[in-house]
Amino acid sequence: MFKSHRRRIVVHIFLLPITFAMHTRFRNVLFAFAFATLAAPACALNILLVNDDGLTGNIEAQYEALVAAGHDVVVSVPCQNQSGKGGAINFLEPLWALTGACRGGAAEVGAPGAGKVTGKANYWYVDGTPVMATAYGLDIVARKRWGMPPDLVVSGPNEGQNLGPLVNMSGTVSNAQYAASLGLSAIAISADTNMNDNPALEAEAAKLTVKLIDTLKRKSTGGRLLPNGVALNVNYPKFTEGQSGGLKWSLSRHGTYSKIGLKFVEDMSQAGAGKVTLPGLVFTRNTEPPAKQQAGDEAAVIAAGKISVTAMQVGFDANVKTQRWLGHELGGLLEQGAR
Repeated sequence: MFKSHRRRIVVHIFLLPITFAMHTRFRNVLFAFAFATLAAPACALNILLVNDDGLTGNIEAQYEALVAAGHDVVVSVPCQNQSGKGGAINFLEPLWALTGACRGGAAEVGAPGAGKVTGKANYWYVDGTPVMATAYGLDIVARKRWGMPPDLVVSGPNEGQNLGPLVNMSGTVSNAQYAASLGLSAIAISADTNMNDNPALEAEAAKLTVKLIDTLKRKSTGGRLLPNGVALNVNYPKFTEGQSGGLKWSLSRHGTYSKIGLKFVEDMSQAGAGKVTLPGLVFTRNTEPPAKQQAGDEAAVIAAGKISVTAMQVGFDANVKTQRWLGHELGGLLEQGAR
């Protein structure tokens, strides 16, 4: 398991013999340099930026915003859009040369199955699932860049929100869960689809992420950003240009409320999914408002026009109370197994 490492900077100041006339000016310059040297690395984080959509304007805007905030950032994305792949991976399958070009011109036909994005420093791609791209970023890119795991893994912003019951299918959320399972601080970020291919909105969403990280950083007092075993699922509501600064942040939970559902149908054309008359999985719409007890659910918070912030545990363990209940229910069986 990875352990989070933070860079430690030691500044050695040697006071050389100087004349009295030079003393004040030299001292001011010297201490200004010392404090600048200490301040910049203390604020900077090593960040691995990933997603499940491939090379998009969203992730490029996020990269630019994080770098502008002083962070050292590397990007690792899947070659193609891999939305809905969840935590899927391809075991023991070599990555052959590409037979098709990657999204966004990340790589052309014939390029290696994993490598540097064409014409972009600090960007890499993987011809695989989102979690495979995250693993490549952690095991290959980060180790070559920093010689250790990143301080933070940011997954997204996704092209569309990841809310409630659907988060288990999200590659964006699975990236964060995978990183957190290795003991790293990780945040999944998703936004409304109206942001896609809109540079102004992409830039605003990216600044919201920087604001969130800055807040966590100030509270961390030099330690890790999130407790071990905890990741965040953050969703931005639909907003128009210039509105993001007025958005309110709200704690939430995955919950049960959702405006979107999934349904397997025998004829996709009858479900409004084009003209294909074959069976398949389609989206359904829920027009019912959330119940009172669902007010804190992610989808309800987003419907209210607020930013939802959910603390996620790693894995699927139930709480202590539920585990005790299960122990009571299976008491006899568990005792038999112990003999």
